[in-house]
Amino acid sequence: MSVLLPLFAALPLLLAGATVLLRQPLIQRTALVGSSLLTLVGAVTLLLVHRVEPVISHSVGSYLPGVGIVFVSDTLSSLMLIATSFMTVFSSAFLILTGEDRYRFVVPLILMLTGGVAGAILTGDMFNLFVWVEVMLLPSYALIAVTGYWRRLGIGRMFVIVNIVTSTILLTGVGLLYGAAGTVNLAALADRGADPQISLATGIILFALLVKAGVVPVHGWLPRAYPATSAGVMSLFAAIHTKVALYAAYRVYVTVFDGPAPWLPILAAVVVATIVVASLSTFGERRIRGALAFQMVAGVGQILIGLVVLTQASLAAGLFYMVHHMVTMGALVLASGAFEHTYGSGRFDRLSGLMRRDPWLSAAVAVGFLALVGLPPTSGLWGKLGLVLGSATAQPALRWWLLGAIALASVVSAMALQRVWREAFWGAPMKDYLPDDPTTSRGTPIPIADDAHVERRFQWPAMALMGVSLLLFAGIGVVWPVFETAASNLVDTAGYVKAVLGR
Repeated sequence: MSVLLPLFAALPLLLAGATVLLRQPLIQRTALVGSSLLTLVGAVTLLLVHRVEPVISHSVGSYLPGVGIVFVSDTLSSLMLIATSFMTVFSSAFLILTGEDRYRFVVPLILMLTGGVAGAILTGDMFNLFVWVEVMLLPSYALIAVTGYWRRLGIGRMFVIVNIVTSTILLTGVGLLYGAAGTVNLAALADRGADPQISLATGIILFALLVKAGVVPVHGWLPRAYPATSAGVMSLFAAIHTKVALYAAYRVYVTVFDGPAPWLPILAAVVVATIVVASLSTFGERRIRGALAFQMVAGVGQILIGLVVLTQASLAAGLFYMVHHMVTMGALVLASGAFEHTYGSGRFDRLSGLMRRDPWLSAAVAVGFLALVGLPPTSGLWGKLGLVLGSATAQPALRWWLLGAIALASVVSAMALQRVWREAFWGAPMKDYLPDDPTTSRGTPIPIADDAHVERRFQWPAMALMGVSLLLFAGIGVVWPVFETAASNLVDTAGYVKAVLGR
């Protein structure tokens, strides 16, 4: 099975090249959805394999351990492959339903993006992590320009500049790490964080990854760039970009450091600030997807609590919350996209009475809001509960800050999302709507029929994903042990080192 690991990255990249030449819609759609489904099946197979063999690795070209390009898989990486490929299927389906896959090169760009994601998840060394992150980012620049609205070029420039700068910082950190340790192989760096030079270099790498994840105070690019794209692309970015950066942060931090890093208080302060500031910033948004973008940033902070506390239970809770957040945020973004596609705008002041026009899709949004706050019957309850229990075991100096941030974020988020619900979903159904004009961003009132509603084909991706959140809530007894195993394998680096280096 290990020899097939490179195919997770190679297959989407090969299909990306093929779909540039083969532009027939049926071929492109089959390649787009089929590639993600194959990755999903392969990832589930990997998860089953890891019940017997916790870690498997493959060195491309059969070079000696520590020399060649290494692909490594364990329970955590297989879970991430399952989650990212699963979300890619739904995002791609929505893009196809709305016709955005017909834009030139959209399908090859998404395939290239997914290939980079698989490579970043499975890579076993720091330099190739940088390479795969760049493979993931390059098509993202083009996707923002192709699928966004009239402001996309200016916002796209900001997205490009931020990621170029952080990629430079990431590469600098990798270079410093090689100079300090003589290797960039992650297995060879296991538990070497006590060395001040290695600690500094790793800190620089983690800083770059956290900027890419969108932490405060360097988060402003994310709420501006993501809503400027289409809903299908935003759901893809929400499930992939920030989460791959967070996965890499988990992997690097826990592997290199045998305990809390010297700069842990700085990380804790960033996490608390991210949770609180992003939750409060939700109040300032006028668009549904803009509000969701700030909730996405708040979720990044809550996921990072697992690293701050750094116990097996907190890591499992953080990983579960990451998957929950991918599913919930993807569902909400796609639901918002369905409303925008039908009524022409996602602004609160241009929408009203959506609950009466589209009760089922609106109910799915309500469930999603409950999930973000952390209320039953959604997966958000177990995620928040796990983070609270993990925070309760943190150092006394951090414990109350983390617990206070979680509680404040839940209350503030509930109030902010209630405002979204009151303005867009409650009240009398609107009699006309104001679609955004692509050149002026000012709408002209258009009468709307009393029986107008979102077509069923645009509703099912969001509703299906929200159903997954409910299933995660109901099936926590089955799902939670898998995340505990992932956290256990992450903490126990001996198996990882043995699989990669043979010692």
